[in-house]
Amino acid sequence: MGARAAAPAHGPWEPCGGPAPGVTRAAGERDGACRGARRPGRARPPPHADEEGTPTPATPARRQSTFGFTDWNVDDRPLVVIWEATRACALACRHCRASAQHRPGPEELDAAQARALLTQVAAIRPGIFVITGGDPLERPDLFDLFGFARDLHLGVSLAPSATPLLEQAAIERLAGLGCRGVQISLDGPDAESHDRFRGQAGTFSRTLQACHWVRAAGLPLTVATTVTRHNVERLTEVYQLVQTLDPVRWSVFFLVPTGRARQEESVAPEVAEAVLLWLHMLSREAPFAIKTTEAPQVRRFLVSDPAAAGRSATVADGRGFVFVSAAGDIFPSGFLPLPAGNVRRDDLLEVYRNHPLFRSLRDPDALRGPRCGHCTYRRVCGGSRSRAYAVSGDPLGDDPLCAFVSGSQGEGPSC
Repeated sequence: MGARAAAPAHGPWEPCGGPAPGVTRAAGERDGACRGARRPGRARPPPHADEEGTPTPATPARRQSTFGFTDWNVDDRPLVVIWEATRACALACRHCRASAQHRPGPEELDAAQARALLTQVAAIRPGIFVITGGDPLERPDLFDLFGFARDLHLGVSLAPSATPLLEQAAIERLAGLGCRGVQISLDGPDAESHDRFRGQAGTFSRTLQACHWVRAAGLPLTVATTVTRHNVERLTEVYQLVQTLDPVRWSVFFLVPTGRARQEESVAPEVAEAVLLWLHMLSREAPFAIKTTEAPQVRRFLVSDPAAAGRSATVADGRGFVFVSAAGDIFPSGFLPLPAGNVRRDDLLEVYRNHPLFRSLRDPDALRGPRCGHCTYRRVCGGSRSRAYAVSGDPLGDDPLCAFVSGSQGEGPSC
């Protein structure tokens, strides 16, 4: 696999030697993102781009599972389909989108309805299909559904929670049923930080053990990290730990204040800008793919970087992406809970193609915020529609995480 890239000696938010955000400044003082950040180490060959636009290194065989879809027509069908199989979960994560509960809800799809959904998804032929939750392992028919999907020639990945249900035997059984990969969350570099975030002691050690079991079973491992004010200063440590877990991908999610998550837990726009720049540069040396979720602003770095040629289709909320809730509601994203239909009565592909909400989300000229609506990068980026809705109630409004100011206000981060 080759030598692993060391994390930069400086912190990711002090690329010009400045302090990490929020450490030495007075409360409420704005943090700034340096423009002249150092690039850690040498560059690899030109990278692919992952499904949300962050460049991913190109050639090693272990990375062939990254999403290099370059000619996908996102108006015709979704590249990514996510199904929330249940809202039941034993954890109490402070940022949980689903506001998960300890028991399944009575409104969740039953076994026959779940099979009907899988049949619809198989007909769509998405590039990526993920079953998530809550904790999908709380669903008693999960393994039967994996077998049914295999008979449909539908590849399925799983995003479980690190609970006692995530046993080695369960992972090996998933591998035997043709599971395409497993995503496990890691939100801190040690037990104290991660377990506090996840709301249950012992989750950190269980997470590391599960990652090793996934790799031992021969399954591709994705490690997912949520960026918040609580862990942003320790992302370099998280990255160093992720390297030891041998994943194919590090998925870095920027908090959207929905479910249990709160806006005050989000990082400041200037901090997000600096983190995204760090991730962009780090992707050239990381021994695994790096992708972002709900941070399409990273694409600004891609279009100005010759090394990022050959990007994939740009995927965002409702644009190449569709989410089906545990109750069967069809959303543009799990973080954008505006129902456009329900799979019990509606055709998933028809809703994706033709519902006015989805069509507007795929139209960059429909953006009406004073920043996103007039941004020179609105066709490449478009901002997080989920975050715009969560903060302002308008899915076509401005993404409050973005630090970029376009046009007459200047062509650079507003710091």
